Amino acid sequence: MILSALLTSVGINLGLCLLFFTLYSILKKQPSNAKVYAPRSVAAKEKESPSETEANGFNFERLLPTAGWVTRAWQPSEDQFLSVTSLDAVVFMRIFVFSLRVFGFAGIIGVFVLLPINFLGTQLEVDFSDLTNKSLDSFSISNVDDGSNWLWVHFCAAYIFSAFVCYLLYNEYSYISSRRIAHFNSSKPQPNQFTVLVRGIPVPSGSSCSEIIENFFTEYYSSTYLSHTMVRRTSKLQRLTKDVDKVHRTLARIKSEKDPQQRFKRDGLFGRKVDALDHYGKKLDDLEDTVRLEQSSLAGKEVSAAFVSFKSRLAAAVALHIQQGTNPTEWVTESAPEPQDVHWPFFSSSFIKRWICKLVVLVAYAALTILYLIPVVIVQGLANLSTLETWFPFLTSILTLTVVSQVITGYLPSLILQLFLKLVPPIMIVLSSVEGYISFSQIQKGTALYRFDILLEPKKIPGLLADAVPAQASFFISYVVTSGWTSVSSELFRMIPLIFSIIKRLFSGKDSDEFEVPSISYHSENS
Repeated sequence: MILSALLTSVGINLGLCLLFFTLYSILKKQPSNAKVYAPRSVAAKEKESPSETEANGFNFERLLPTAGWVTRAWQPSEDQFLSVTSLDAVVFMRIFVFSLRVFGFAGIIGVFVLLPINFLGTQLEVDFSDLTNKSLDSFSISNVDDGSNWLWVHFCAAYIFSAFVCYLLYNEYSYISSRRIAHFNSSKPQPNQFTVLVRGIPVPSGSSCSEIIENFFTEYYSSTYLSHTMVRRTSKLQRLTKDVDKVHRTLARIKSEKDPQQRFKRDGLFGRKVDALDHYGKKLDDLEDTVRLEQSSLAGKEVSAAFVSFKSRLAAAVALHIQQGTNPTEWVTESAPEPQDVHWPFFSSSFIKRWICKLVVLVAYAALTILYLIPVVIVQGLANLSTLETWFPFLTSILTLTVVSQVITGYLPSLILQLFLKLVPPIMIVLSSVEGYISFSQIQKGTALYRFDILLEPKKIPGLLADAVPAQASFFISYVVTSGWTSVSSELFRMIPLIFSIIKRLFSGKDSDEFEVPSISYHSENS
């Protein structure tokens, strides 16, 4: 990659970053976008509802971009941040601060120490009169003379940087650990801390699963056993309950409307107009009857799993870490997830089924790793103009244009790789969800993909790194700029939720009544 291509990439990413920041500062002030940019305030009813706020009329100040929110975002202390969010969010912000410190220190060493040494080397021939069209290799270690003592500066810089990062990691780990312990001690005891999930319960014919659990834990944990709750197949009941809640909210909104004409809605896309209050009232009555009927039939839908509660955390921990029977596939104990974190589909699955699912997912991970080589090869080809001309000779005339070649080699490879990386977390979530986990947090941990073939020949690692790292340094500089500037600013802009919100308003006249505060997808953060 030549210097002008890198500068083109930096310019494009800087322009997109400023554009996203500007759009965010304008759109977040629009009342109709409150659910997109201020969901917690909407959920807590700290602000006026969009319908009431829009009645205030046009305000020109809402269309002017402002930068005051940037300074206000850094003003709250960690304690204030913790009081309105969670410890995970605090740790996430600490990661940002940690990254700024690491890149700041690396930037100082790289710009003021290593860059002059590399540039003043004579290993590569550099034409200073046409510097912008020269390769970035003249700024890398490749330009340092073979056997030069200046190579020791690179060696020392690597160790100094590693020591500094280790020091920061140690301090961050100590600080976060102390915050976690303090948060745990100051928080109220949660029911899941006294509870374990028991699966694979052997139930003889003619016996009740609930009775088996009662007898087992009364016999072996007589002094600490408190109670148990059977897991039942309630997927249909959960869907009905969600429908009831949605109809309740719709009725409440209709009753709050001041204009009686707003009550008349079209039944379907081409149906006749009906009184929405009567329509949803009858629908609510029918749903409540169905819910009562479903609740009466739950007794016979028990599965071989139960939440067992104990009188103390110690007793729950003991039951969690002790094998309960001679057969390791029976009486399997796991930590009970938080109520809002439960993932129900695999509660009734047997040990063998979960083991087979894990094996299938492992094969899928391997296939995903192999398939991911395709975009990597494409990106590597785009980063090298000569390779691109070899692959697509009919594009030679277009690639001779300076602007086109700079955009293709400087910006396009990092953008393509970033887009493919955005697809990885959803795919991993789908694969993890069929792996047999019982909580959403376990699913979101995902699975790390490693390249194992290089470990078979460890003696070749230094040589491979020595050849590969300098050759791809320019590409990764462009990638870091794209992921660090454009990607983060686009997450702040919240393009996908904004588009969905606009589409809902266009087709229904307002946002959906069903609204939940979105959580941060920590598992998908790769920047």
